[in-house]
Amino acid sequence: MLDHILSILIFFPAIAGVFGFMIQKDSVRAYGVAVATVEFALSLWLWFAFDANVSGMQFMEQLPLVPAFGINYTLGVDGISLFIIILAAFFTMIGIASLTETKDVKNMIISLLFLQMTMVGVFAALDAIVFYIFWELSLVPMLYIIGAWGGPLRIYASVKFFLYTFAGSLVMLVGMLFMAYFYYQATGVWSFAILEWYRLILPENFQLWLFAAFFVGFAIKVPMFPFHTWLPYAHGQAPTIGSVILAAILLKMGTYAFIRFSLPMFPDASAFFMFPIAILAIIMIIYTAMVAYAQEDIKQVVAYSSVSHMGVIILGTFALNVEGISGSIFLMIAHGVVSGALFLLVGVIYDRRHTKMMNQFGGLAHVMPRYATIFGLMLMASVGMPLTINFVGEFLSLLGFYQQSHVLTILAGTAIIVGAIYMLAAYKKMFFGTVTIEENRNLPDVNKRELLALIPLSIITVWLGVYPNPVLAPINKSVESIVQLMHDKSITEEAKSRIPNLVQGIEITRTSKEEAN
Repeated sequence: MLDHILSILIFFPAIAGVFGFMIQKDSVRAYGVAVATVEFALSLWLWFAFDANVSGMQFMEQLPLVPAFGINYTLGVDGISLFIIILAAFFTMIGIASLTETKDVKNMIISLLFLQMTMVGVFAALDAIVFYIFWELSLVPMLYIIGAWGGPLRIYASVKFFLYTFAGSLVMLVGMLFMAYFYYQATGVWSFAILEWYRLILPENFQLWLFAAFFVGFAIKVPMFPFHTWLPYAHGQAPTIGSVILAAILLKMGTYAFIRFSLPMFPDASAFFMFPIAILAIIMIIYTAMVAYAQEDIKQVVAYSSVSHMGVIILGTFALNVEGISGSIFLMIAHGVVSGALFLLVGVIYDRRHTKMMNQFGGLAHVMPRYATIFGLMLMASVGMPLTINFVGEFLSLLGFYQQSHVLTILAGTAIIVGAIYMLAAYKKMFFGTVTIEENRNLPDVNKRELLALIPLSIITVWLGVYPNPVLAPINKSVESIVQLMHDKSITEEAKSRIPNLVQGIEITRTSKEEAN
């Protein structure tokens, strides 16, 4: 069964979703939770069977689709993608378990199961066309979730989300077709296999244009400034579960794709565009943090905070060294856990008061102490407090980029302080002081169903903040091979100076020890 574990993880939710149409409405919630729990158990089995000492792809599967053009159903997983797949399974499970929607809940659960198929497919695909198919298919269930269960502006938000991401994907597809053509020119055979594309060493001018084509698709998905304008609308109008999945998993597709495609395929272009992208990332961090501070809607605060933290992930990714890239991948997972939990917490209070405006609250710590405690923990994790999960990822990301530019890193680190200001200000408005609005005096605290989703997230937040090695070690192993590949492929002096040679570093260390002895 392990030989096809990735295919099972991809298609099991979709097949279960098809059978879900035959399940009666009264039983569909239990059915959805059961399916998502089995999927999560399978993802944990994948982790336990994964060899953390191997840097390359594991559990690979291949099936010819269009052999004449080198299109194959190729799957594989390494330390870079493993934990994002587990995160996707985990959030689908707790999302369905904590679902509060009452309108057409059956179609909501089926949509989530189909969405899970596309998410796992993106992170497991090793063929560019298969990757692209799952990438595009992910738009459909999310478009439906926002459009059918969202707020008053849900149609505008869902159409804007679709048009932005679809337009970027078309530019990315052009880049993929050119990559396949260049591979054909070099070898005489067509191939869309990502691992085979890694072998191509392209001239710098080709790299620059192809990097730009892929960048448009990935940057919109992240979303990077100035492509971020679709996200606040999507978050603001989406139902709670839509915001949770969007923040926790879907945004990570863009940052993951930078590491899977852009860095190893175009190392010279990555080094060339390092500082322009870093400046965009710092603008993301500062600008969206300031916008978040100006919000009166707590969900918009969390939404803009999410964009701000994605800027730190981008900064770590384009540090082009092991510390930065490993930190950015760990921060993807951390951001997924913390931002997903914050959106769930916003959903808890919205279910009780049907408002997200902070001026409608105050003194909630007296009325809902358990809710205030969990919200406070996640808020501290969001601002990067030591011994919480975000601190590890942010520290490594900034440490990695510090090796490239002290000034830009200090600027980015200083901007994170703004994050602490707006999050603490929001917490003060909602939880401190006295209760002044009568409707808030008898609000029920978090119930067992809500705790079932929030307590595991709280445990993960502290556990991986104190002891990140179980996740960080496999990530580090795979990132080392990516960085070494980038160094070996780089042809310009700038790239060679920016991207470390790990093999040489090991030899120098050994020699130094021998001399010391």
